[in-house]
Amino acid sequence: MPFNRPTLQTLVVRNQGDIESNLPGTDAKVRRSNLNILGKLIAGVAHGIYGYIARAAKQILPFEAEAEELDRHANFWLAQPRKPATPAQGSVPILGTNGRGIPAGTVLIRADGVEYATDAEVTIAAGTATAAITAVVDGAAGNAIAGTTLTLASPIAGVNGNVTVPVGGLTQGADVETDDALRVRVLARPKQPPHGGAQFDYVNWALEVPGVTRAWCYPLEQGDGTVTVRFVRDNDASVIPDAAEVAAVQAYIEARYPVTGHVFAVAPIAAPIDFVFTTITPATQAVKDAVAAELADLINRESEPGGTILITHIRAAISIAAGEENYVLTSPIADVNHAAGYMATMGNITWP
Repeated sequence: MPFNRPTLQTLVVRNQGDIESNLPGTDAKVRRSNLNILGKLIAGVAHGIYGYIARAAKQILPFEAEAEELDRHANFWLAQPRKPATPAQGSVPILGTNGRGIPAGTVLIRADGVEYATDAEVTIAAGTATAAITAVVDGAAGNAIAGTTLTLASPIAGVNGNVTVPVGGLTQGADVETDDALRVRVLARPKQPPHGGAQFDYVNWALEVPGVTRAWCYPLEQGDGTVTVRFVRDNDASVIPDAAEVAAVQAYIEARYPVTGHVFAVAPIAAPIDFVFTTITPATQAVKDAVAAELADLINRESEPGGTILITHIRAAISIAAGEENYVLTSPIADVNHAAGYMATMGNITWP
């Protein structure tokens, strides 16, 4: 039988009744009387205790545990508790006069103020030097796409002050794992105890790598004794991991999987879905933005390698967008299926 926590007013009335029954002839309801104040005082203390007990009860299991207690559950159950934030990193070409050196720790700044520092000293030769850089502050905000301009915080004689991020960008930056994501991993652990190489073990190993948000395992896809693991990083500039991020997951799993097998960490192949509308009512920017957000959320929730995005779900996502009244969608007009390894991503939207 569930316990219903009494309200403060219920406790006040209950205390007043107890006082009057134990002191015949008194009235604990009289305003500003000592007995009235005493009853309310005790009720307030009891209500606070009930509140503490109610909170403590929620912490016993991870379903509703708050951050601090959820970390305790994670520390008990998981080999990798809450995944820490990690900095973005990569290499950039710095142009300038031959022989000019760029010291380790040289700071470069992005237009929005995000800072990076060179990992080691490099010297310009043949007009350029390739410098490995790392974001000063951990987190996904440090990731940068190709073409992003960085500027030297302090000019160096003979060195070009502007640096352009090359193809491949700056990647591997990840925010600290959220409570919701950690809760999913904690709840999965008792249901899927490690089996030393079961299919879900590979998924769980991939999810232990900072920045990885979803993963899938495909046994025997590349032959006998092989295991293919695909994963994505939903909070990065690109949901599809790059070569460095794939290598990080590969190395992490190789340190844990059975030595008799062959594991392949692989990035899914992006398959953008473009949407074409011939009618949207009302045709305001707010409605268009709401529809776009719902479609992006749908793909984020339902896309997986080799999966299908149902046309009924696409239509439902459009219909629940705030402010949308009517629309005509001419593409896609049927379920969107994907071959093995291919994964739906958000494409372009064409509006009328």
